[in-house]
Amino acid sequence: MAHIIVVGNEKGGSGKSTVSMHLAVALARSGLRVGAMDLDLRQLTFGRYIENRRDWMARNGLDLPTPLFQPLPEAVRFDLPDGPALQDARMAAALELLEPLSDIIVIDCPGSHTRLSQFAHSVAATLVTPINDSFIDFDLLARTDPETGVVLSPSIYSEMVWRARQTRAQAGLRPMDWIVLRNRLGTTAMHNKRKVGDALEALSQRIGFRIAPGFSERVIFRELFPKGLTLLDLPDLGSESMTLSHVAARQELRELVQALKLPALRLSA
Repeated sequence: MAHIIVVGNEKGGSGKSTVSMHLAVALARSGLRVGAMDLDLRQLTFGRYIENRRDWMARNGLDLPTPLFQPLPEAVRFDLPDGPALQDARMAAALELLEPLSDIIVIDCPGSHTRLSQFAHSVAATLVTPINDSFIDFDLLARTDPETGVVLSPSIYSEMVWRARQTRAQAGLRPMDWIVLRNRLGTTAMHNKRKVGDALEALSQRIGFRIAPGFSERVIFRELFPKGLTLLDLPDLGSESMTLSHVAARQELRELVQALKLPALRLSA
C-alpha cells in the first residue's frame, strides 16, 4: 500500500497547500512515485499548483519530477444519493486508482470540516497539521485557560484526529504519526513564541503529536505558484538566482522532509 500523507487542519491560511506542493515535489525528487489529491473542491489550490507546473514545463520544454494528480471521480458515476456514502465512494475510488501508481500519496484538505477530509484523516499514515505561530491557531488544537495558559481540553479537530486514530486501529493499520508543523512568522514577538512553544510541548504529550519546524519565509514559497515551481527546482533552471533567503527556505523544506521520518523515503535512499 502507498504511504498516505494528509496535510490538514480546520483553519484556512495556515499554508496547507504550500506545504503539500513543496512536500510532494521534494518526495518526487527523491525518486519516489508521488500521487496527489486535493480535497478543497472549491479552490483546488494544490491541484492548480500541479496544473501550473505541467503547463510551465510544456511551454519551456522541461521535464521536472512532478506528482501524479488524481481528481475525485464525478458524483454522477455513482448510483448513490448525495451524502456521506457518496463522498466515501468517491474517495475510495480515487485512492484505488492512485495507489498502484504511487509509493506515497499527498492529500491536501480544506480549511473546514467535510466528509472528504474526515475520510482522508482516517486513512492517513502521516498527518501534517500546519499552524501559524500564535494562540489563534493553537486554539485549533486545544482550549486553554486565558489566565494561566493551562490546557483545559482538546479541540473539536483534535477529537476528530483521535477518532481517525481509532478507525485505523480497528482496521488493523499502523498507528498514525501526527506532526504539528509550526510555521515561524517573523513578526511574532519572541516572548509569544516561547509561550506558544511551551504550550505546544505540553499539549503534544497529552494528545500525542510530534512538533516540527515550519517555514519562516512563506512569501518566498508562494512566489513560485504561477509557474508551479518549488525552491528545489531552482538550481535546475539556470536563469533563476538563489538568494540567501531562498537557500534558507530550501533548507527548511529539507528539514521538514527529514522530520517526517517516512519509511518509503528510507527505502529509496
